[in-house]
Amino acid sequence: MLLDRFLLASRGFEHHLRSVPPDGWGAPTPCAEWDVRALVNHMTRGNLNYVGLLRGATREEFLALRDADALGDDPVAAFTGSVRGCAVAFAEEGALDRVVDYPLGKLTGRRALAVRTTDSTVHTWDLARALGADDALDPGLVAWIDEDYDTIFAGLALGPRFFAEPPPTPPGASRQDRLLTRFGRDPRPAG
Repeated sequence: MLLDRFLLASRGFEHHLRSVPPDGWGAPTPCAEWDVRALVNHMTRGNLNYVGLLRGATREEFLALRDADALGDDPVAAFTGSVRGCAVAFAEEGALDRVVDYPLGKLTGRRALAVRTTDSTVHTWDLARALGADDALDPGLVAWIDEDYDTIFAGLALGPRFFAEPPPTPPGASRQDRLLTRFGRDPRPAG
C-alpha cells in the first residue's frame, strides 16, 4: 500500500513534468532556491539517493550528492527511471524494515518511503504552481499525509530550515491548503 502511494505521488509529478515547455525549465517555483529544472533534479536525485540509503549509503553521502545533476539531456526519462529504481529498491524483501541513515535521523525503510512519498506529493504542487497548471493533489494522498504526519515525521530533526515559516491558514481552508501551509507553502491564488 505504501509503495502504491509512492507510485501515485510520482505519477502526479510526472504528469506535470511532461508538460514543461521547452522554455519553462528556468521558471521560478514556490521553493525560492529552485527553478523548475532544479526542482525536477531534486526529485530525481532524491529517488536515486533513497536507493543509495537502502544500499547502505550514509547521510553524508546522501547530502554530498543532493544537488548533483541527475537529469542530463532527458529530464523526463531521468525522472521516470529514478522512480522505477526507487520502487524496485523499496519492493525488495526486507527493505521496509531496514534502518537507513537518513540525513534527519535514522529511519526504517518504511518511514523513509513515507517521507519520500510526502516529499513527492508536496513537490507535485510546487511543479504545478510553477507551470500555472491545475495544482489539485490526489485527495487520498492529502488525507493520508494529513492524518499520518506525526507518525511520518516523529523524531526527525526537521528544524526551522526544513520547511519555510508557514503563512497563516485562512478560516475555511481546504484540507489540501491546510496541509500545504504546514509544509511552508502559501496555497492562496497567485497574483
